Amino acid sequence: MALLELRDIWKRFGVTQALSGAAFDLRAGEIHALVGANGAGKSTLSRIISGHIRPDSGEILLNGTRLRHTGARDAIRAGITMVTQETSLAPDLSVLENIMLPRIAMPGRLDWRALRRQAQALIGEIGQSEVLRPDMPVSELSIGQRQLVEILKALALDSRIIIFDEPTAALSPHEAEQLFGLMRSLATRGHGLIFVSHRLEEIFAVTDRVTVLREGRIVASGLATETLQQGELVRLMVGRELQDIYDRGGRSRWRTDGAVILRVSHLSCPPMVRDVSFEVRAGEVLGLAGLVGAGRSETIETIFGLRQPVSGTIELDGKPFRARSPRDAVRAGIGLIPEDRRGQAIVPDFSVRENLLLAHLGARSAVTLGYGMRGAAVRALLERLELPERRLLDANMLNFSGGMQQKVILARGLVLAPRLLLLDEPTRGVDIGTRSSIYAMLRRIADEGVACVVVSSDFEEVIGVSDRIAVLSDGASVAELPAELIDIEKLGMFAAPRSSAEKTHTVLGELVARYGGTAYWMAAEGGRLFCFDRVGDDPSADPGFVTGGFPEIAATAIAHAVGAPAGALHRAADGARPTLLVPISGKRGHSLGIVGLTFGQAPADFDAAAVTQHILAALGERRDAPNETRIEV
Repeated sequence: MALLELRDIWKRFGVTQALSGAAFDLRAGEIHALVGANGAGKSTLSRIISGHIRPDSGEILLNGTRLRHTGARDAIRAGITMVTQETSLAPDLSVLENIMLPRIAMPGRLDWRALRRQAQALIGEIGQSEVLRPDMPVSELSIGQRQLVEILKALALDSRIIIFDEPTAALSPHEAEQLFGLMRSLATRGHGLIFVSHRLEEIFAVTDRVTVLREGRIVASGLATETLQQGELVRLMVGRELQDIYDRGGRSRWRTDGAVILRVSHLSCPPMVRDVSFEVRAGEVLGLAGLVGAGRSETIETIFGLRQPVSGTIELDGKPFRARSPRDAVRAGIGLIPEDRRGQAIVPDFSVRENLLLAHLGARSAVTLGYGMRGAAVRALLERLELPERRLLDANMLNFSGGMQQKVILARGLVLAPRLLLLDEPTRGVDIGTRSSIYAMLRRIADEGVACVVVSSDFEEVIGVSDRIAVLSDGASVAELPAELIDIEKLGMFAAPRSSAEKTHTVLGELVARYGGTAYWMAAEGGRLFCFDRVGDDPSADPGFVTGGFPEIAATAIAHAVGAPAGALHRAADGARPTLLVPISGKRGHSLGIVGLTFGQAPADFDAAAVTQHILAALGERRDAPNETRIEV
């Protein structure tokens, strides 16, 4: 018997038929994916299951018994909880109070000591004990941390059925991996989980079965995930084949000919932005990469006038620029697509047209609305983004799917034809088809000469859409690289928080203090070196690259050691630059880069084998025969 079964569910919102005879079943102990393009009906079906809305017709069976809940509270009592993509937290309450908020509405006395212990245990279960404290006000949390509290709120109820609606949209890769482990643990304990996600790699990584919706109808029901291919799933979702969504159509990734539109130098806006520098040219897409908390969003908010810098400079078209408010930025030709759709971009009580033309009103000084003067531009943008013009008259933006909302916000940023466009997580929570159209739009506006800065937590996305990538870590610039030379693994090493890389940095410092020379952490691939960290300033031991550098191997002073057996001291043909290189691997055998030590002249007592074992013991897996290992290039 199915734990949960839906039969012939119909739902209409005004003129929009959201669901047409949808059917779905969930088994105990499984993670069942609910997928489809934006507007397919996934969220509507999820909200019906969780009691947020009622279907027009159809029935819901729980353990074979017909379920008649009249609201979310009834669903919670029946053991059904939903983790929403848009958080519904009370910002003035603490983390503990928000986690236990559903309990407050339940009968009986509240034992806050016991609730605190339970909350602390749940926080520890998702690996956030060091950053999420029960007494912290939710208003002080980042978007990703708020999403974690939303998840904890559902877990605190210990519901038999939990619906996760885009739970990883605001999470870092590490946080998402911890969540997946928790989900698998819940399924093992007999819970039934419904997982709604637009990230196909997540679907294949964590789910057991897949049900696909398209335009309110079920087109594939309960398919075993292991039997599916990604192309097949995309075809079921969007009704057609999709080629490479990052396809550049022959467009070069090297845009050195355009004028510099924006130059940021040593920008500081505490506490999140400490020392950020980069530049972007006309016709170029620059990616700002980093993990959650790196200061990426705060950097572009400072440029746009939402935050005020304390030091550093910003130049726009070669002239000093400082936006004291977003209006200054809009009037200077800067557009912003913000990260938080609900909190920063949408006015729910405004119509779609009013939401789309908000930037127009901000740039206008006249007392009249002047919507007519933007009519042609609006129609052209709607056509580009495949948005029906009739939907402009819709009275409420919340009737749109997340992807449709994102398209309206993107159109708003483009309606004034900006010279510089700042995009913060532009594809968060949208399906692969919508992502493809957004990427195509981004390439088109760059080709028209607009300078674009894209913030994304998805390393695959930031590499795919960008010409160059500026990497931030702990509020500071650490590297600036051509996108075509980098991959996800190396980008992750550059972006590692300084606290995470501190152990490696400490080992490098210890090596230099004990033996002299220059120590570094790097990777070697495709004929290039990528330097993540370096300690030591002895000119005679200079390896030929600096932190953040990516030179060709042949142009460095250690080319003679790269590709040679690891764990031994190698000298150049003239006897110069003796170098030891030690490849580091994690517990699962994946590469963590190479630790190197180069000398002008090696100490007489230097024991390469012993130093190799010391490095492996401190940073990687110990090897008994390091001399048998060669560094792959």
